[in-house]
Formats: sequence, C-alpha cells, structure tokens
Amino acid sequence: MQHSAHTEQLAIEPLYMTMMLIGVLLYIAAVLRSNKKLRPWPWHRTVFWCAGIISIALSLEGPLAVQSHINFIAHMAGHLLLGMLAPLLIALAAPMTLVFRILSIPSARRLTRLLKSRPFFLLSHPVTAALLNIGGLYVLYTTDFYMAMHHNLFLEMLVHVHIFLAGYLFTVSIIYIDPIAHRFSFIYRAIVLMLALAAHGILAKYIYAHPPTGVPREEAEAGGMLMYYGGDAIDLILITILCYHWYRTSRPRMAGAGEIK
Repeated sequence: MQHSAHTEQLAIEPLYMTMMLIGVLLYIAAVLRSNKKLRPWPWHRTVFWCAGIISIALSLEGPLAVQSHINFIAHMAGHLLLGMLAPLLIALAAPMTLVFRILSIPSARRLTRLLKSRPFFLLSHPVTAALLNIGGLYVLYTTDFYMAMHHNLFLEMLVHVHIFLAGYLFTVSIIYIDPIAHRFSFIYRAIVLMLALAAHGILAKYIYAHPPTGVPREEAEAGGMLMYYGGDAIDLILITILCYHWYRTSRPRMAGAGEIK
C-alpha cells in the first residue's frame, strides 16, 4: 500500500503544484494591477495568501502527503493544514476585496448580484457552512469513507476540495474580512462558532475512542489528540479575530456613552 500511495502521489503532484503556482501568480498579478489604479494593496494580505497556498501545498504534496495515505497522524496534520489553517490564511488575504478592486464597474455589479443571490445566501449562511464543514468530517471519519478515499484517487481529490472549500466557507461566514452581502450579528456568529468547535472536539474524542476503519488504535489516539489540540490552537486565532472585530465595532458606542455620562 505504501508503494501504491507513493506512486499515486507522484502522479498527481504536478497538477497540485501547477494549481498552487497559478494561484500565487494570479494573486500577485491582481495586486500589481490594483496598485496602478488605487492605493497600494497591504503587503500583509499578500503574505497571508502565500502562506495559505504553502499550507495547502504542504498538505497535498511532499512527504506529509505521502505519509497521510498510510499514517493517520500525518493525515490529521494534513487535515489541519488544508481544512483549518489554509482557509483562515486565505480569508485573511481578502481575495474578494482584491477582485472588486480590479473589476470594471459592470463586472463588479454582476458579481455583487451573485453574492446577494438566494443560493449564495444559503451557502454562506453560518449554520450551512458549519454543517458542510463539520458534517463532512463526521461522514469522513465515522463511516468507511475514509478508507474508500485512499483507494480511489478521484474520490480523494474530491475530499480534499471539499475539506478546503467547506473550511473556507465556514471561516468567512464567521469573520468578515471581505465585503459580505448578508451580515449576521456577532452574537449569532459566536454561538454558531462555539457549537461548531464543540462538535469538532466531540469528533476528535470519538476518533480517539473509536478508530476509523483500518486505522490502528495508537495512530487514532495520537491523531485524535492532534485534531483536538491542534484544532483548538487554530480556532483560538479565529475566536481572537471575531472578538477583536466585535470590540472594534462596539468601541465607538462605548466611548460615546462615556462622554454623555
């Protein structure tokens, strides 16, 4: 199985590498175009984008990706990179804001109509995003789906795409870095986030006690602990950003109230 995993990984790596390179080049090209018309794009956004792409690349290419086929701990490390850290970094890069900066007015209006559409509202709703994100993980780790993805390259690619996109949708539904058509209150998003974190932690404990099909108990225990504590570390960043945005929004009202008194 190890030789087969290595062979499949070598076959798909050029595709992944090409996609990652295109992603970096497109972002940089958009930044250069934007800087010609508007004030300079914040350099830290570009750093976040490149760091996000690197996180994706580390999970899909190289030694970690090969080991993830035969070692559950490596697989879980890849999950944290692809499904949690990379989406957070990509969200902090504000790609939609950059897109709006380089679009013509008619194109920007069409994109705005799309973002305001009912299907997009349902897809980007915090509850929907949480279900897609956490629910997908429950399907992956509590059924035979985990083993199936390691025996079908196309299925594995679909799982990778889902894990990243679901993680990104969830992240941008909780913290508003880019413009968003349908805004939810901080309290509402905080409640959804806490419930999602609880569900993620419960799944990690379930994996610890009930290893997925074909996973040795020792690896399941270590992988479950990595999912639990590693997920908490990344979630702490998400919580900090949400609380900071909440504080920044309420601070003027608090200052005003103090002046009246």
